[in-house]
Amino acid sequence: MRFFIISVFSLFILCGTGSAQNFYDQSAIQKIEIQFAQPNWDYQMDTAKAGSDGYIMAASITINGVYFDSVGVKYKGNSSYNPTYNKNPLHIELDGYKEQSYLGVKDIKLGNNFADPSMIREVLGYDILKNYMHCPQANFAKVYINGAYHGVYSNAESIGKSFYSTHYHSTGNTAIKCNPIVNPSTNTKCNLKYFTSGDSSNYFNFYELKSDYGWNNLRALCDTITNFQSKAPDNIDMDRVIWMLAFNNVLVNLDSYSGAFCQNYYLYKDNTRHYNPTIWDLNMCFGGFPYLGASNSSLSTQNITGMQQMAINIHSTDVYWPLINIVNSNAQYKRMLVAHMRTIVNEYFVSNLYSTRAQQFQTLIDTSVQSDTYKFYSYGNFQNGLTANVSVGSYSVPGISNLMTGRISYLQATADFGYSTPTITAVSASTNSPALNATVAITANVVNTNTVYLGYRSSTIQKFNRTQMFDDGAHNDGASGDNVFGTTISVNSAETEYYIYAENSLAGMFSPQRAEHEFYTLQANVAQPLVGQLVINEFLAANNFGQTDENGKHEDWIELYNTTNTALNLSGLYLSDDYSNPTKYTFPNNTTIPPNGFLTLWADEDNTNGTTLHCNFKLIDSGEEIILSKGTTVLDSVRFGFQGADISIARCPDGTGTFNPVSNPTYNTSNCTVGIKDLRLNNIYVSVYPNPANQSFIICTFRENESEVQITNAVGEILLRETIEQKKEINTSGFSPGIYFIFVSGKVLKLVVNH
Repeated sequence: MRFFIISVFSLFILCGTGSAQNFYDQSAIQKIEIQFAQPNWDYQMDTAKAGSDGYIMAASITINGVYFDSVGVKYKGNSSYNPTYNKNPLHIELDGYKEQSYLGVKDIKLGNNFADPSMIREVLGYDILKNYMHCPQANFAKVYINGAYHGVYSNAESIGKSFYSTHYHSTGNTAIKCNPIVNPSTNTKCNLKYFTSGDSSNYFNFYELKSDYGWNNLRALCDTITNFQSKAPDNIDMDRVIWMLAFNNVLVNLDSYSGAFCQNYYLYKDNTRHYNPTIWDLNMCFGGFPYLGASNSSLSTQNITGMQQMAINIHSTDVYWPLINIVNSNAQYKRMLVAHMRTIVNEYFVSNLYSTRAQQFQTLIDTSVQSDTYKFYSYGNFQNGLTANVSVGSYSVPGISNLMTGRISYLQATADFGYSTPTITAVSASTNSPALNATVAITANVVNTNTVYLGYRSSTIQKFNRTQMFDDGAHNDGASGDNVFGTTISVNSAETEYYIYAENSLAGMFSPQRAEHEFYTLQANVAQPLVGQLVINEFLAANNFGQTDENGKHEDWIELYNTTNTALNLSGLYLSDDYSNPTKYTFPNNTTIPPNGFLTLWADEDNTNGTTLHCNFKLIDSGEEIILSKGTTVLDSVRFGFQGADISIARCPDGTGTFNPVSNPTYNTSNCTVGIKDLRLNNIYVSVYPNPANQSFIICTFRENESEVQITNAVGEILLRETIEQKKEINTSGFSPGIYFIFVSGKVLKLVVNH
């Protein structure tokens, strides 16, 4: 593994990978110091919150010792915000006034632990949820304002383009925050219910559009969810919907789609044209919000016993919760819902893992909480937050374990949890290393079932297909009736992902149990590059006036180089800008790079794959990392510092040289064949000029002996092969305009011919 740390002005080495993941490290508390020049900063923040909800410029913010000037700050939240509070939730936008970020993070969302005596609900909730569906990372931060300590906050990852790129593999599609613009109430639900009259303007007060377009798309989705419910799977990811509802139900997370206001989730439409729900704002999970709601008018406040005994099928027939209607009216979805609930219950609550994690979080922040004079509850309330109920106005916030002990006892006593489930074992493939495009049999031993399905896909960016498996002796399943179920699939990519789902008339079971969020992986036997054969060769993070893409846009780009004399298959390889998430972008199947050739990708968050490749992330000119890998094997990696406008970082010689700033980027061409610049190859000094060439070019080798020269076109056809002594002019008048390769002693130079 190779790591390079690069600055435009100097080369230096830093310790650690420095990925954005560090900002959400759950073993450490972040330190955030805000400095306002305005003496009445709090008044200005309150005024902005009451008005246009704009940002106030902070003179500076220091994060873990790293200084930033001119940063946007504002208050956020609904019930958690109040102008009389000394500790309000904060939204910090590092790039609000200038382009800057901290370890790749631009937006910082800080919660004030309102209605949470334990002060860990949000972090603990996300810690559980991350195992079952995509969700923000979260940890804790100590916040100082103008030198005064304002206490411990929860620090949750913002849901925006970076999040969509990482989890849903694109950024430019419809994105909706499902929180009302007006104050939330029982009749402003973000429930995806269709308005029977009027146009998309009916939705303006109920949702917040986070993309450049999408109101009509939202209206169409609500029409489907309300009026054409059998078509819902064609429009929204139902497995993620079911996981969301399962999580809300088990953890009594009612400040959510499942509660009175139907809020606090995002929807993002990925490139498969499916909407993906993402849960947001868990500061009041574990019963911190007691309003279950009914129809379109009642809050239906629950006491602690009511929350412990909340039914699995809440709102199942209430038309104001159409997603819950869909799941509960479909027998298979209902079995899947209970299967997901059972998985959460067994993994975190029967095992008592949630309590262990809660105690670890409380121990971590204990000292910081003691000195937090602005916290909403006493230090004793914090210490007893797992067991003691605390009165909050007209209701009580339950101790977390007090609530969940009764909740789990109730769920385990229900008929749904008591049904006998299928048992799935011995999941296997007929070969663990199939050839590309081979047919592979998948089998599993399943008992107590009447139907078994295989879910499979060729790439993480796709949705799972589902096909039935059989125990009839005719589907590569062995003997009929032996409880071994089988089916076959075609392996048409380097990596195939799959899972098993089985059900009887009463209950369902997944294998792995966290499917579809987790799955089995089958690796095809595809010849892929070894370390050193494919490298990062050049990149540009601030393209203002340079090369444009096929749409005429100046976008970031990354150039790869093939150091071998044979074409390489990039199927199943990954490219990313985050060491903690190395599989962000997947190369399309059968992507190739020519021998000793170049392949350049646009890093512009488009994630479109045609004749030109576009990644689902952008580069940050203030500095970050690029990683090229195949699964767990890193092929090449580079970390860079500040990069000036239109100044690339490039290797010379191509593929093997050290990285240096280049004021004239060489997009998709050699970094070393500009003008008459000399290049040393295997102790042979070679120069080619002019380059680009018109009617001819001159090649010089500064040695006494003859050198063999071979010229090929971009697809490897040999156009010329001869020996030369020191200097020769080559006629290119018969060459078509394009890129050609000059081979000298096993190395290669790139030649551009223009007529």
